[in-house]
Amino acid sequence: MPPRSDEPRRDPKGARRGSSRDANPADGEPRADEPGIGGISGARAYTPRGRTVREERGTPARSGGAEQRRTPRSTRSGDPFRPALQVLDGGRAAARSGRRDAPAAGRGGVVRTVAPRTPRRPAGDEPPPRRRTTPRTPGRTDRPAARRPSRKPPRPPKLADPRLRLRLGTVLTLALFVTIGIRLIFLQAVDAPAYAGAGVADRTRTVELPAPRGAIYDRTGEPLAHSVEARYVFADPVEIKDGPATAKALSPLLGIPVSKLTTLMKPRKLENGNPSRFEYLARGVEIPTAKQVLALELPGIGVHRDERREVPGGDLAANLIGFTSQDMVGLEGLEARYDEQLAGQDGKRVYEAGRSDLAAPIPGGYSKTTPANPGSSLCLTIDRDLQFKTQQILSAGMAQQRGGTAAAVIIDVPTGEVLAQASHPTYDAKKPADSDPVAREDAATSFVVDPGSVHKAITFGAALQEGVITPDTTLPIANSIKKGDTWFSDTHRANGRKMSIPGMLAYSSNVGTITIADRLGPDRLIDYQKRFGLGQPTREGLPGEASGRLLPADEWSESSRGSVPIGHSVDATPLQMAAAYAAIANDGTYVQPHLVKETIDPDGKRTPGPTPVTRSVLSPQNAAALRTMLEAVTTVDGATGVTAAVPGYRVAGKTGTGWRLVDGKKQPGEVSSFIGMAPAEKPRYVIAVFVYAPSGGGAAIAGPAFRDMMQFTLRHNRIPPSASGSAPKFVVYPR
Repeated sequence: MPPRSDEPRRDPKGARRGSSRDANPADGEPRADEPGIGGISGARAYTPRGRTVREERGTPARSGGAEQRRTPRSTRSGDPFRPALQVLDGGRAAARSGRRDAPAAGRGGVVRTVAPRTPRRPAGDEPPPRRRTTPRTPGRTDRPAARRPSRKPPRPPKLADPRLRLRLGTVLTLALFVTIGIRLIFLQAVDAPAYAGAGVADRTRTVELPAPRGAIYDRTGEPLAHSVEARYVFADPVEIKDGPATAKALSPLLGIPVSKLTTLMKPRKLENGNPSRFEYLARGVEIPTAKQVLALELPGIGVHRDERREVPGGDLAANLIGFTSQDMVGLEGLEARYDEQLAGQDGKRVYEAGRSDLAAPIPGGYSKTTPANPGSSLCLTIDRDLQFKTQQILSAGMAQQRGGTAAAVIIDVPTGEVLAQASHPTYDAKKPADSDPVAREDAATSFVVDPGSVHKAITFGAALQEGVITPDTTLPIANSIKKGDTWFSDTHRANGRKMSIPGMLAYSSNVGTITIADRLGPDRLIDYQKRFGLGQPTREGLPGEASGRLLPADEWSESSRGSVPIGHSVDATPLQMAAAYAAIANDGTYVQPHLVKETIDPDGKRTPGPTPVTRSVLSPQNAAALRTMLEAVTTVDGATGVTAAVPGYRVAGKTGTGWRLVDGKKQPGEVSSFIGMAPAEKPRYVIAVFVYAPSGGGAAIAGPAFRDMMQFTLRHNRIPPSASGSAPKFVVYPR
């Protein structure tokens, strides 16, 4: 390739290429003859300040023509490449040019003279271009400096940096993904159980698994109350389509009013906000009845295994055992007192199930079963056969007494165990709702009475223990004695004769008892009343036991000195008085009466009941002497308790006549009682019989009832007859 020539390219007419405009003949100035003006070569000949190279060097034009006047403005306007040079220069050339255009202060405008260029020669005659051999002359120094503008021109606007926008977008994108990632971690790891649980709760069903209730046995293991297999009927309110129609169909089978069933089947919310899917409609439903309920195929109604309380004896010990509700909750008696031990702890089954027609457990779905913990059973001290016979005798004696109340208690002397505790009236524990609430009370623990003359044994026992009297003491006994404003008389008049202590007991002398109590004093008498267990509940085991009441010594009036020793102005229950006589029979040692012998755990482990409270009241010698004196009540001719004598056995006891108290008020009628022990020489059993007869005649019931009960008890437990055969001979009026 030949070397590039420095000569500018020309067109066929000899003109240079790249000229901004052609020669105009009309102007008379052939522009084609002016080298460097208007063409690209001319643009190259300009310096950054907008002047030609010759002007910068100070050399004249090559042609000798007249000089051409040109102003900077005309020069710039005639140069088509000036804007391009300004862009390449960053706008600085325009700023410098502006400064040159402004005339200096104090002088006129400056006129530039440009040397005329030599006309171009014809093609072929023009000599080749010469290279510049002389150095460029420095610029003019005689020109005054241009005045700077009063303020700097504004900078051109900066273009946006794409890298900054890219970085900002990247940061925002990363932050978004990090936030989403953290939330996903929380959902999968932290909040997953809660969301999973909420989902499961919508699909789960809960079925209660009732814990079998413990049984109640007598001392020989015979059931007095136990649970048998039954069914319960439940409702799922969400699945029930027509509540009133469903209730109407179930009411005849379950024996529950339609209004109550409709209320139970109404939808309701649980504490967690979810709708209830389980409501009991009936408990303890018999199996045949449950099958009839299933045959109806009612939507939302189901049947499941349950239990029902069965009382084999009906009214046998019903006042002791009590009963439960349909939900197997103890309401009265021992069922209520020991409900926590008997009930156990229910279990439940929670499982996933479908809806509507697919409301069945989902195979492989969530399922959790908490087994039921059966309740413990109670083994009582009650003898089933003895309880039955006691109730039978008591009911037979009260058959002619309307509105009467009676109680009978049989206590095993050495242990304090209650072998039988009967009440009249009674009720059928299978159907407690059909009974009178009064009939469901246990008379032995809730029947508060003025014990009357049966209290005299406590007065004589305290006098013996304190040495006020001896078994051989005799006292002259008047027919009456006055205390305060009250006269106290005897039914068997002594007419001032001396009477023995056994005679006073045999004829129940009020005057003799008051005379001995005067020697004893109120404080010591009250102390022995407490030792014998009066004024406080025995805590036998039944709920709601009455405590009775003792009159404090500072509240005694003059008449109280006569009434309290003979058993008036004293509140006590039949059970309390029976326990006091058991202390006399047990050689003077009081043993707390109790009903629970042992507790049987679900696994068969037997735990003895609480140890009864014991305390010494009388010495064995004084207790034996008092027992002997009490035999006079059943053996002396004309004594008050001859009807209570048991053939073949020595019997010691005491009759009593008092009043019934309700809320501290005396009720019409009398309370007749007899408390005795046999065999008297070494007593094994104590029986107390109390009869409240509003129309009178209770004494004719109490003595014979005691006799029949004691006779059966001795024979039932194979107690041999008394070895001595008969009681000693007592003298009522010694000379």
